[in-house]
Amino acid sequence: MEAFLLFGLFLITIFLGIPVATALGFTSCLLIWNYNIGVQGISPTFYAGVAKFQLLAIPFFILAGLIMDRCGISRRLVHLISLVVGPIPGGLALVTIIVGLIFAGISGSGPADTAALGTILIAAMAARGYAVPFTSALIASSGALAIIVPPSIAFIVYGIVSNTSIVKLFIAGIVPGIMCGIALALPVYFISKKRGYSGEERASLRENVSRFKDAIWGLLAPVFILGGLYSGIFTATELSAVLAE
Repeated sequence: MEAFLLFGLFLITIFLGIPVATALGFTSCLLIWNYNIGVQGISPTFYAGVAKFQLLAIPFFILAGLIMDRCGISRRLVHLISLVVGPIPGGLALVTIIVGLIFAGISGSGPADTAALGTILIAAMAARGYAVPFTSALIASSGALAIIVPPSIAFIVYGIVSNTSIVKLFIAGIVPGIMCGIALALPVYFISKKRGYSGEERASLRENVSRFKDAIWGLLAPVFILGGLYSGIFTATELSAVLAE
């Protein structure tokens, strides 16, 4: 009964246009007053909700993604992947999806993934003649892949709440994440071909080797993450801390 009352009051306040944070606080305070829980019950409940060792994995994975973006690894990944799929019609759009998958396998954060892709690729796609709405939708969709691709922050939160193995959730997200990337790439390819979004020119062998050397650490990061988890060497939290270092 308390759960229905809690969600009912919360939905009413949301429909009235009250901000989410205020609605949550108001609803919680109202229930505390109604059931005479007392102020002394707030602190232990709040502490029990946030004092979880596994939650440390979230800021560490985001930090690792931000560090790699600041170090230019995401830009090097874009240059490397463009050598492989760049000459294909809509090559830069396909590069966005592939790099989104790789970067999602590092940060686990959709907003961080989208920010990294947008910083590099929005101007580049605009210069190649891609429509702005198409570019915006593509980068947002590519960043959203991080909710499925391990180490997904959503998986970490779900694993903590439901007491499910986070490692098993990460492993279970590999194939669906790749399938979502393919499902996004197919319409992008046909739309790009229809609209005449041309690919890039092929690079020389020397340039290919040079770009591969520059991006090797970015490519190895998801392999390191999955290998460390699957082999049992690290827990998700330990691996996030090592990756951030």
